[in-house]
Amino acid sequence: MTETKSQSRTARILGLSPDQVHHVMQRAVEFGLKHRSSTHMYHHICIDEKAIHGRDFASILYDGDTGNVIEVMEGRKESDVWKLLDKGLTRTQRDNVFTVSMDMWDPFMKVIGKDMPFAKICHDKYHLVSYLNKAIDGVRRREVKKHEELRRTRYLFLKNMASLTDKQYMKFKSIKDADYEVSRAWRVKEDFRNIMYTRDKADAFIIFEIWCQYAREMNIPEVTKVVDMFDRHVKGIVNAMTTGRNNGRAERMNGSIQELQTVGRGYRDVEHFRTAVLFFHGGLRQVQHRSAIGRQV
Repeated sequence: MTETKSQSRTARILGLSPDQVHHVMQRAVEFGLKHRSSTHMYHHICIDEKAIHGRDFASILYDGDTGNVIEVMEGRKESDVWKLLDKGLTRTQRDNVFTVSMDMWDPFMKVIGKDMPFAKICHDKYHLVSYLNKAIDGVRRREVKKHEELRRTRYLFLKNMASLTDKQYMKFKSIKDADYEVSRAWRVKEDFRNIMYTRDKADAFIIFEIWCQYAREMNIPEVTKVVDMFDRHVKGIVNAMTTGRNNGRAERMNGSIQELQTVGRGYRDVEHFRTAVLFFHGGLRQVQHRSAIGRQV
């Protein structure tokens, strides 16, 4: 199963039905969750959402230090987030959370604010930069109607500079050094990435406000819209800056979860999705292994 990552493929190899394979996985997950430590404290957690298919979403709770998935819950409304926390963490565990990384999805913020008032909400820098990337692409699509040379340059502004070929870098440099709005928008994003490394709280507030003023002075509508949104969430952004906390490990795990969805060609329902995610990425195999050793002793 760990090799194929596919219930249907595993079923064919073993001569079983997919439902039988799912039942085995489900029992393994239930066993792992039952023996998972309720005294282990998660000081940094992450909450994110994942599209299952169509308009169906699941909310996912991660251990921010390991990237392991703690729990998965159908939906992303406030009521769903309450269920996610209740199912994933004990009251004592929630009271010992120091930082929570998330995007600016309102239900996540409201529930954490009420349930963990002493935990710092940290708006994940990867999500923040993605908003600026979308703004940059919006500017590029608008400008390309007037500037033919901007065609087929979308990924030049989104990729890491180190991964560009020599030819791509030369083209990117010629555009970056010109006075296009998309070039100025890109510089705003890069400056934002740099200020996210500020650790002093007083400096962070000042530097963030300076960045907002500078970004607005560019007078680029797509960028200004994002800056206004960031300004409404300044506390969570400054918390992310000063603590250095982010969804980095969870984002890497998201890639593995996406691989599960691709290999499995989607899931019939969220319960099947939850079972697969926890089976492969819940850190439960270590729990099962420790329990097996305990029985041998």
